[in-house]
Amino acid sequence: MKIRASLILLSLVAVAPLSAGSKFVASDVPGAKVPPGGKIVIRNTTSSITAVQFDGNIERALVTLRSSRSLSYRPYGPSLFESSAPFNASSSGPYHAIIREAASTHGVDPRLIVAVAKRESAMNPRAVSRVGAQGLMQLMPATAAFLGIADSFDPRQNVFAGTRYLRMLLDTFRGDLDMTLAAYNAGPGAVQKYRGIPPYRETRAYVTAVRTEYERSLR
Repeated sequence: MKIRASLILLSLVAVAPLSAGSKFVASDVPGAKVPPGGKIVIRNTTSSITAVQFDGNIERALVTLRSSRSLSYRPYGPSLFESSAPFNASSSGPYHAIIREAASTHGVDPRLIVAVAKRESAMNPRAVSRVGAQGLMQLMPATAAFLGIADSFDPRQNVFAGTRYLRMLLDTFRGDLDMTLAAYNAGPGAVQKYRGIPPYRETRAYVTAVRTEYERSLR
């Protein structure tokens, strides 16, 4: 995931918004100057996204962004959120229980988590990419910090953070699997910029490979 921590919040708010009332919560977002224990809530409507800071019972709007850009979504279906779906233990090796728990916690199909991890790291918790992405779900250090994990090489922390990020992207792109995977690889800002899968060879190959692996697991 090639995303800088300072750009994650802006990248997420740059994408087309969700239905009214949807939100995700991120505590202690770098650069947001959230006091300890505070939270930032992103509220999405059909035309804008507002970042709201909470400190106890105090609520303060930080920024509202509006976008004229639109994306055409192709929801994949409910299986993406089937967190209790059975999956082959041999496909996830010693991380079966961790993936099962992360899937249940964040409401993501464990088979999708496995497909992403296999493509990202070949299920190697010590993997490091040429650009510095780390662990099973290949988190960039800045992304890991944004997601609140201290050790990207700890399988549990890594899988939980990567799964949480997958769910955020699935919600942002309304269950469109291809755009979610493209955003996981190239960043949500790139998906918004190109209004779909960016024309990067690596990203297109990534989307095809993970989607193929995931669909194979559904049979």
